Amino acid sequence: MGRTIVRGGLVVTAADEIEADVLIEDEKIAALATRDSAAGESWSAERVIDATGKYVIPGGVDVHTHMELPFGGTAASDTFATGTVAAAWGGTTTIVDFAVQGRGQALREGLDTWFAKAEGQCAVDYAFHMILSDVSDASLREMDRLVAEGITSFKLFMAYPGVFYSDDGQILRAMQQAAGNGALIMTHAENGIAIDVLVAQALAAGRTDPRHHGEVRAALLEAEATHRAIALARVAGAPLYVVHVSAREAVAELARARDLGLPVFGETCPQYLFLSTDQLAGPGFEGAKYVCSTPLRPREHQAALWRALRTDDLQVVSTDHCPFCFSGQKDLGRGDFSRIPNGLPGVENRMDLLHQAVLDGHLTRRRWIDLACAAPARMFGLYGRKGTLAPGADADLVVYDPAAVQTLSAATHHMNVDYSAYEGRRVTGRAETVLCRGSVVVDQRRFTGRAGHGRFQPRGLSQYTEH
Repeated sequence: MGRTIVRGGLVVTAADEIEADVLIEDEKIAALATRDSAAGESWSAERVIDATGKYVIPGGVDVHTHMELPFGGTAASDTFATGTVAAAWGGTTTIVDFAVQGRGQALREGLDTWFAKAEGQCAVDYAFHMILSDVSDASLREMDRLVAEGITSFKLFMAYPGVFYSDDGQILRAMQQAAGNGALIMTHAENGIAIDVLVAQALAAGRTDPRHHGEVRAALLEAEATHRAIALARVAGAPLYVVHVSAREAVAELARARDLGLPVFGETCPQYLFLSTDQLAGPGFEGAKYVCSTPLRPREHQAALWRALRTDDLQVVSTDHCPFCFSGQKDLGRGDFSRIPNGLPGVENRMDLLHQAVLDGHLTRRRWIDLACAAPARMFGLYGRKGTLAPGADADLVVYDPAAVQTLSAATHHMNVDYSAYEGRRVTGRAETVLCRGSVVVDQRRFTGRAGHGRFQPRGLSQYTEH
């Protein structure tokens, strides 16, 4: 692979902004040299990438994706092959996907199924969380073994009774186990039992359109479940990470816990920052494109999410990328919103939408990189290798053009889905050249990567918690 120099750009990390050149040797960053330093002038390399007028940023780390996830009688339309190509186009060089334990299945069996899906397919690096959907003495013991192998986070669902749902006792037991082995428990915090009652009532009353998906999944039921998850984590003495926070009332629960000094963390997603129930209430069946859980909220919730990102009451922006095509998948729910597969595409758009948030005044440049690269890597035991530009780190690097104007569209995106959640939205900023472990996978807006370059990344324990 040899040596590569990235010259002339503004290096932006979560901690610094410096005009510097970056020296890459094989798969690692070897050195950085400021523009006025003599050190960089002495470097030689087989390849020099001109980053003049551009940002040089760490590769994005998306810690919430669902490639090939079976759900609602179908499966997510992006494979590990197509989804990681789309990630690369969007400047993301590491994903953390969710392996699924089926009911009656060992954790190992579910994990091996996901290893088989991803092996030899990924264009960028990948890791796994484990969905724990059958809590038992055996699966709790297995947690310890998986942590030792670098699967250091486990997700439990307070939603979807009969599918992934775990009751409070099961969640408490998993949290107690995590308190002993150092793992991070993730929760989908919605009161699924109450939601199912509201779904049945809505359908019985003839309220079958996609917009009713958002109404039955009430913000108060997200907040209640968030409060309950925090209480269970306190009892267990375990840290907690709440996924895809969408409601201001849930944000308030997280902020209150953090004010008490509790190790409670949360993420939100671009769809909750840029979309709303306006899209869910689209004409005809268009709203089905925007059915996801937690659901899109009324626009007034967005201010609380942006504020929480600035104050660090929310630490991460991930995508919950789980695409289903409008034709043949989303339309399974015509006449019954509860049958619409839950999920949105977004792995290709996250870095650009957050850069637009910088231009709109919601975030600083460094906070953009913190939320999209450094904090997710830190939260899930990857930081040092991923999420930063420093000697010894993996050479995951993006030459980012902050002035490029693009219109997001299904006609031009690379995700394997027939619509864009952001169709027609103009944003400024775009990944121009992308390196994953020193290999150029996107070269001046031309894909040069390959399936199989991406490597599985065993993870350490969360670097946000004490061990």
